[in-house]
Amino acid sequence: TIAIKAGNLRITFASLPVVLSALLFGPLESAVTALVGEFINQLIGGYGITATTALWLIPPAVRGVVIGMAAMALRRTDRPLERRPVLGYAVCVLAALCTTAANTAVIALDAWIYHYYSRAYVFGELVYRLGSGVLIAVIVATVALPMSALLRRQGLARA
Repeated sequence: TIAIKAGNLRITFASLPVVLSALLFGPLESAVTALVGEFINQLIGGYGITATTALWLIPPAVRGVVIGMAAMALRRTDRPLERRPVLGYAVCVLAALCTTAANTAVIALDAWIYHYYSRAYVFGELVYRLGSGVLIAVIVATVALPMSALLRRQGLARA
């Protein structure tokens, strides 16, 4: 994954395929994209397969489901989600907040299962994670919304 580092902030476009598949195809396809992508990330990122690997696949899928459901609801209208910029950004930010909440729950479960749980560890950086998640969601939406509109015009989307 390509990442831009700015101090402690790491900006990545890892969620771009998930957002694009959500906008173009819907929640199921996007969830599958997220699950496969995160599984590969777990394997090549040095985490391997552990008792909690399946849990770590959930948060990225949450992003796809949230955006995909909104996109699916607007699919049959004259203006799909990617042609409604304010709503598109709002949905991407909401999805980022839901993803961060799911990620925090997985951190807590992983810490509990492996006996290193502490509230400071699980919730200590929650505000930072929420903020960086929103920032990254805005950046990814800035790329994904026009890109999905272009791909839709090229016929590369579900009707």
